[in-house]
Amino acid sequence: MLKKAASYLAIFFIYVLSLLPLPVLYVISDFVYLLVYYVLGYRKAVVRLNLKNSFPEKGEEELLAIEKEFYKYLSGLIFEIIKMASISSGQLRRRFKFKNIDLINAYFERGESVLACSGHYGNWEWGALSIGLVLKCDTYAIYKPLSNKVFDAFFQRIRTRFGNKVVPMRQTLRVLTETKEKPTMFLFGNDQAPPKSESHYWTSFLNQQTSVQQGMEKIAIKTKRPVFYIQLTKVRRGYYEVECMPICPNPAETPINEITQKHTRLLEKLIEDEPAYWLWSHKRWKHQPTQ
Repeated sequence: MLKKAASYLAIFFIYVLSLLPLPVLYVISDFVYLLVYYVLGYRKAVVRLNLKNSFPEKGEEELLAIEKEFYKYLSGLIFEIIKMASISSGQLRRRFKFKNIDLINAYFERGESVLACSGHYGNWEWGALSIGLVLKCDTYAIYKPLSNKVFDAFFQRIRTRFGNKVVPMRQTLRVLTETKEKPTMFLFGNDQAPPKSESHYWTSFLNQQTSVQQGMEKIAIKTKRPVFYIQLTKVRRGYYEVECMPICPNPAETPINEITQKHTRLLEKLIEDEPAYWLWSHKRWKHQPTQ
């Protein structure tokens, strides 16, 4: 009961904090950066190792600059996510611009469905939230539920404020079946490490052998739904651009693993070009291929 009460109190504080203007939240985030990076050192060893292994050609000074920029970005991201609780649709539209969204909407106008994937790059939370404002169909974002049920319910509410829906990972096939008669888009985040028991496909990613989730590709082949890659780039602080990139119009006719390779290479190129805005604190390489 005490834990539940504390969760509700924290949610109330988050909502009140979200009412502050974004420029004020960014000032707070700058102080949080100093605390997280210089005092707490949150996952600094993980970030440092990930960067070193991903960019063996870069020197220590360059890696350190990326590391610091990542922590500044991460601190700002925390407060942008907090802002989701109260941000208006108009403000979100001004801060998120979509390119080629008409390519996806063309399928919906014909009564067809699509699949899409993206990575944990930039502000993927704002991306999933804002996509409900621009698509002419029901959009389902696949997510991993939080262990805290109170916080999980809260984040479900703020993630679906503008019409899109969320689906727990384990319920993806059930919801796909239930919605097969209407045009939909299911959005997958495909750059997290699959469980060791599900690490069946390995490829080179950022100079390391990396297991990649294949669930979306299997669904695409089975349902014959075309696949888009949702590429998010940071324009400047608090402003982003999203390009909807078709990567597979005919999954049933595509060689096995080609879809997985395509979206993996697109994310890799994005990270190589602007490395600071990916989630380096994630233990992406905690599993290694069996020898």
